Amino acid sequence: MSFLIFNETERMIAFRYIKSRRVEGFISISAWFSLLGIMLGVATLIVVMSVMNGFRTELVDRILGINGHLIIYSKNERTIPNYTKIINKILDTPNVVAVTAHLEGQALAKNKNSISGVIIRGSNWSDLAAKKLLWKSLNQSTISNFKDKQNIIMGYRLGQKLNLKVGDFVSLISPNGMETALGVLPVNQNFKIGGFFDMGMYEYDNNFIFIPWKKAELFLSTNNIAHGIEVFLKDQKLTSSVNLQLQSKLNKNLIVIDWKKRNSSFMNALAVEKNVMFVILTLIIIVAAFNIISSMIMLVQTKKADIALMRTMGASQYLIIKVFMLTGSIIGFLGTFVGVLLGVFVSMNIEKIRQLITSIFGQELFSAEIYFLSKLPSNININEVLIVICISIFLTLLASIFPAWKASKISPAEALRYE
Repeated sequence: MSFLIFNETERMIAFRYIKSRRVEGFISISAWFSLLGIMLGVATLIVVMSVMNGFRTELVDRILGINGHLIIYSKNERTIPNYTKIINKILDTPNVVAVTAHLEGQALAKNKNSISGVIIRGSNWSDLAAKKLLWKSLNQSTISNFKDKQNIIMGYRLGQKLNLKVGDFVSLISPNGMETALGVLPVNQNFKIGGFFDMGMYEYDNNFIFIPWKKAELFLSTNNIAHGIEVFLKDQKLTSSVNLQLQSKLNKNLIVIDWKKRNSSFMNALAVEKNVMFVILTLIIIVAAFNIISSMIMLVQTKKADIALMRTMGASQYLIIKVFMLTGSIIGFLGTFVGVLLGVFVSMNIEKIRQLITSIFGQELFSAEIYFLSKLPSNININEVLIVICISIFLTLLASIFPAWKASKISPAEALRYE
């Protein structure tokens, strides 16, 4: 855009000033460092923003891949009786694609040499299809084992921790006691492993077990009740509107909670972290802009005689300003352009780069136990890239104003006195 408002003479002078010469060698090196700083600042900002976007998108997809957009609980009691009537009442609500009930509890999963705390979900096999991410990770034999043989399904990381494979038995110990002549004893049942799921989210793959509904009722000592009802929508953007519709339909003993509210602290932490990282990394571009100011001021000092000659030949102050503005702008525009290309390339190949670095140094750079996801995600947002470009170009132009103004104020008589 800048080339459209600068004539050929101004462009020629500006390009000559950028080229390295022996006398201005240090100035040229300083300009190259300024370009490198802007390039790295822009690239880093794009990569970090893309990874943060990818991290949020992947987490939301995985949260909604095993949980409903809306979950209905009982206000006064832990259980929901007559849950089938409530499900039928919700199904005719617009934008609702599936409604499922579930039983939920905690237990200890015990093998010969290992033990682990787990979360149990009692579910009908037909309801698993509503959990899209979970359903995609199940093969046909796993679905058949769950449906026909009433086997359980657990996360593959939990299976690895307990050293289990398909066909093995695992002992589940429930905290819900069973009254006997000897007092209250914990419920201990053996279940056969029908298969494993891999959702790519550590929290689910390491802690969840799905049990067929009838067996879950026996294990959790329940009968004809549900602990929660999940509502799946066409689009997560419709959550608020459907939430209001359901609240008007259901009685006051039931509460409707959307996925955003259930994970509000986590999602807010991600948003704050993203904004803070944006501000911090923008400082890299600001530092590079200050480098442009210093290199341009040094250039002005060495070109005093040239500026004086141009002024005596009729060049206006406006022309001098434009020449030095263009000189600084070229550094900024070039650094921004290369930085955008580098940032987009790294963002698109971030997982491959992570794997390469991991293989070279032999250290895990993205631990699933810490970051919940097994792969480093990336999602390039075009609007954010444009914002980064605008910020970089604006700071570059801003940095060029003072040196250009200083150059235009050089007096030809003073500059040529000692030449």
